[in-house]
Amino acid sequence: MSATLYYVHDPMCSWCWAFKPTWAKIKSGLPDSILTQRLLGGLAADNHDKMPDELQHFLQQTWVKIMQVVPGTQFNFDFWRLCEPRRSTWPACRAVIAARQLDAGLEEAMIETIQKAYYLNAENPSDDNTLIKLAVQIGLDESEFAQRLHCPETQRALVNEIQQAAALGAEGFPSLILEESGMRQRIAYDYNDAGVVLENPLILRAGNLRI
Repeated sequence: MSATLYYVHDPMCSWCWAFKPTWAKIKSGLPDSILTQRLLGGLAADNHDKMPDELQHFLQQTWVKIMQVVPGTQFNFDFWRLCEPRRSTWPACRAVIAARQLDAGLEEAMIETIQKAYYLNAENPSDDNTLIKLAVQIGLDESEFAQRLHCPETQRALVNEIQQAAALGAEGFPSLILEESGMRQRIAYDYNDAGVVLENPLILRAGNLRI
């Protein structure tokens, strides 16, 4: 019987951006008996108001901290000057679901292009026009994607995914939860060391390995 390692994330979560290289190493290092599944946690609901200055300052300081804690992580601080930030990540989450629905093979490409647009290119993935442009860049049809982005089914799928992540016990982003034989355990991780997960006794047991 296989186990599943759930990765609860948000495409506009700064710490998830920092965790991206280590998550890739974790996935490639897991045995075949452990499946992986992404779940969107939905960091911030739809909001059309400008982000308060205090929160903007806090997030900029978070970016600085991340660059110190996870060397090699890059951020383009021009975002805060060129864009009008909103505390709204659900549009980007719906974009990931829409891409998945249209072509499951493009889900990770959609996540990556959102992250690069936000963190490297100073674009705002809270804006639908940005998301539609990014979808076209990865090869999706503009009209089909725009329709999926706004349809009620996509929003329901996001809410269901958020509820599933909460039911698994996710706390914060990113979160790793191992499900095996009906049992669920949060898995500790290190942003700079995939071995913390790969050598976790619960992971080794689920993979039928030995310490």
